[in-house]
Amino acid sequence: MCGITGFWDISRQISTDYLPIIVQQMSKSLIHRGPDDGGSWVDGEVGIALGHRRLSIVDLSPQGHQPMISRDGRYVIVFNGEVYNFPELRKQLQSLGYSFCGHSDTEVMLSAICEWGVLEATKRFNGMFAFAVWDRQERVLHLGRDRIGEKPLYYGWCGHTFIFASELKAFKVHPDFQPEINRDALALFLRFSYIPAPYCIYQGIYKLPPATLLSLNGTAIHPQPVPYWSAKTAAESGVAYPFTGSENEAIVHLEVLLKDAVKMRMLADVPLGAFLSGGIDSSTIVALMQAQSQQPVKTFSIGFHEQDYNEAEYAKSVAQHLGTDHRSLYVTSEEAMGVIPKLPSLYDEPFSDPSQVPTFLVSQLAKNHVTVSLSGDGGDELFAGYKRYFLASSIWQKIGWIPQTVRHSTAKALTSVSAQTWNRGFEPINTILPAKLNFGDKLHKLANILAVSHPDTMYADLVSHLQEPEKVVIDSSQLSTVFSDGNLWANLPNFTERMMYLDLISYLPGDILVKVDRATMGVSLEGRIPFLDHRVVEFAWQIPLSMKIRGNQGKWLLRQVLYKYVPRELIERPKMGFGIPIGAWLRGPLRAWAEDLLDESRLRREGYFHPQPIRQKWDEHQNGDRNWQHHLWVILMFQAWLAEKSAGN
Repeated sequence: MCGITGFWDISRQISTDYLPIIVQQMSKSLIHRGPDDGGSWVDGEVGIALGHRRLSIVDLSPQGHQPMISRDGRYVIVFNGEVYNFPELRKQLQSLGYSFCGHSDTEVMLSAICEWGVLEATKRFNGMFAFAVWDRQERVLHLGRDRIGEKPLYYGWCGHTFIFASELKAFKVHPDFQPEINRDALALFLRFSYIPAPYCIYQGIYKLPPATLLSLNGTAIHPQPVPYWSAKTAAESGVAYPFTGSENEAIVHLEVLLKDAVKMRMLADVPLGAFLSGGIDSSTIVALMQAQSQQPVKTFSIGFHEQDYNEAEYAKSVAQHLGTDHRSLYVTSEEAMGVIPKLPSLYDEPFSDPSQVPTFLVSQLAKNHVTVSLSGDGGDELFAGYKRYFLASSIWQKIGWIPQTVRHSTAKALTSVSAQTWNRGFEPINTILPAKLNFGDKLHKLANILAVSHPDTMYADLVSHLQEPEKVVIDSSQLSTVFSDGNLWANLPNFTERMMYLDLISYLPGDILVKVDRATMGVSLEGRIPFLDHRVVEFAWQIPLSMKIRGNQGKWLLRQVLYKYVPRELIERPKMGFGIPIGAWLRGPLRAWAEDLLDESRLRREGYFHPQPIRQKWDEHQNGDRNWQHHLWVILMFQAWLAEKSAGN
């Protein structure tokens, strides 16, 4: 696991002597991603510079040092991540006459590229990766990213210089980088709580989409990423040609596949462990790890004293049954809130999933004992685990048959009365209920759902925090995303499968994987995700929906695999989110911090947001009239990021 960076001064405006200085400074900004070693490579004749920071995981010797040059001298690579099937590729390449100095996956990647070319070699890689390869013969720079998007890679132009890096920190070091906030991307951030690829918070900078290669030859100023694998094809093909075996055969096949994916990700020359929440996904990964380990697997969980947010006791029970070497850390609200000031620097780009806090804390705990930690991310998207899949399908079944004109007129009538007025009207009912319900909020949400013309559009609304962020962000407009561009939708007849596909290509890489990468790498810990082995992804799409959902419960097939190792009574319970009580904190210990960031005069002076709707939500949240925790948190995360940026950090 590492950090990569570099640039190509195509116009040769930077002096040859200055190239290594710049790239070394860029690399140094990523030292948290690779504290064990660093290196750079420069070709002053063409203005190319590559930088690397190394977190040593496989082949700890100098033979794994990067940037690495191929044996024939043609290719130079900087690489972040792991190619798990490199032992098999190495044997294949040795049969073709290749020899190796060390036993790193990087050396195997280079030989594979020499033998098959960048595109064909990348298709053979099973792993998580972001890389840059410089072809010295053809003078072409190739950037590549793994299939699902586990590893990040940003790129863009700074004047006549093309730059790239694992994180935006490296861009800020380059003398030609002039950061200008992309207001349209900011509006996307308010909608989704993350900025989806290919967009970036900075104008002219992009994220390389998952499963693509980008090649720059010095003449094509705006090269387009080219896919080498397609989640859309995997989903459509899997549904069109489903697994036809029995349920028992499907259980066995999934178990064998997952077991191998886990085994591949247990290869390391450093201590290794796993995150364990006690839920279906992490428990499955840990069970398969322990089944293939002669020593107790080191497992880690974070506990909270607030029971609504605490899964530590469940994790402890699973760990005791499996016999792992388990550690749990109970953190106070004060300790959790102590992470918040670190978030702008940690995530480098505005990001507002509140579970970023416990994810960082469990990563910090794990790093005290291991260098690699496996996790169960991806299980919800592949095996239908999110509650919203059932909710959205149920809602559409109830309203989809109603003529659109009727739904639109009903929605218009409901929103003609403000949510606050509705709330006051229902106040007498609230006096006899055990907990206050904001009926106005619910009626307005119902109106938004009734107004949609297509179920996929309804799902886009359900996963959006702000429905019309362009009304909050000054001078912004709506950018095209997978939710607004029907050409990107998979041709899947079932609404639930379409939701799963949309999450696979949007929420998973844009939110979940960003959260895991920045939290783990922020403490120099490598996170590995077996569910995202592309073989598992492809087989998951071949599994009929009837083997994923039974009754009102998802992950049926995955549960059957887990029940071979863990009694169901230790697992079966309502799904909990991995979150923190943001709403209560904003009314209590975080109130002063938030009030300062949301000050009306400050918002006007900064000029990014219309203050009125933000101040209205803040006041309603403080008064207890509405629960705007997610709406406010996304604004606060941008404001905190902007404050750090303005301070020059």
